[in-house]
Amino acid sequence: MVACYLESAGINCPVMFGPHAAVPPAAIVVAGTRTRTVPVIEAISELQNMAGALERAGCRQLAYKACATFDSTADGNIGPAADFLSDRAGGLPVVMSAGFPSLGTTVHQGYLFYRGRLVSESIKRFDPLTPMEDPDLARFIGRQTPHRVALINHTTLQKGADAVCAAMEALQAEGARHVLMDASDDGDVDITAQAASRLSCVVAASDPLVIAYAKKLAMGGDFGFRSPPRHADGPAAVLIGSVGPVALEQLAAFGAIHPVLTLDVLDPRNDEALVGDALDWAASRIGTAPFAVSTAANPDEVERVQSALGPLGAARRAETLLGTIAKGLCDRGIRRFVVAGGETSGAVVRALGIDLVRALPEGPMGTGFCVVEEPVPLSLYLKPGKLGAPDILLRALAAMDSKP
Repeated sequence: MVACYLESAGINCPVMFGPHAAVPPAAIVVAGTRTRTVPVIEAISELQNMAGALERAGCRQLAYKACATFDSTADGNIGPAADFLSDRAGGLPVVMSAGFPSLGTTVHQGYLFYRGRLVSESIKRFDPLTPMEDPDLARFIGRQTPHRVALINHTTLQKGADAVCAAMEALQAEGARHVLMDASDDGDVDITAQAASRLSCVVAASDPLVIAYAKKLAMGGDFGFRSPPRHADGPAAVLIGSVGPVALEQLAAFGAIHPVLTLDVLDPRNDEALVGDALDWAASRIGTAPFAVSTAANPDEVERVQSALGPLGAARRAETLLGTIAKGLCDRGIRRFVVAGGETSGAVVRALGIDLVRALPEGPMGTGFCVVEEPVPLSLYLKPGKLGAPDILLRALAAMDSKP
């Protein structure tokens, strides 16, 4: 998503996965990691490896992108990631910003709202891995770090970047290491980006601030513009690992037209047997029409699976199954993938062995499209599980059929 917005601004922004990938020359590089739900030690180790690879390649500034709703557990990983990057930068203060105002997620007086409701009263409280039960983000992130998390609110942000810089310096003098900024509207995000680009700081934020901050840093530079890539030709498949009402509604809209195979994460057979059956089911459908393979489930089913495997165990088995199925589908000729769920997207990318992609600029459907150019051309649409209209899976497939 970040890379799509930057490509729309004419900034060549390749996306790399894993510290082993060669860092491509570009004004801005997005490095995809899977650190949201893994144990803190594992998350920091992955960040350390990625940060080292980027810095050795000449990157002068690092920013950490978290989910717009700052999804994390009581232990982390946003606070520990911010601490790590701040320590790596010699103790610089951290500018934090959650929310995505244009998509209905805002932060006002430090409280997070999702689609007009406090996050603790929204569907986010049912997230199977990171249920958001505390809307006070300064308090919530404060539990993840030994450092004070202060707040600069909408009133101060309205006064402009000079006022924000002064407030930031005052809070730093008082001992605050991390400073959360309101994101009541797009204006708050823009002022925060202006201030952050002038301050010596680390940015740990959601998509809008990371995008705006990257644009400020790249301003006036050589973007190395390249024409957008073409979508790959070939059969398509949909993989759905997200759970919750949004994913189920999207799956129902897709299933009204195309075949869907729903896997039972508690099936007692081993993964090899489950994957084999799924690939056998898909074999006769490849090239005839799109189809979906899903682990999505209603709340009662999610509770049953989590009771048996634990929240993380259930998620990891679902991701392993869908990732392995994706690899099998690719081997059998699938060249276009629509993937619903952030963690599922990461699992699919890893299973397919993808090191580098080109993001397509924002289009009528927004962002999320990317293309693998070599060695095997692939098109992917990677989307958060809880975003999008009911027909988004169908529209994503149709968009992949169009040629830029």
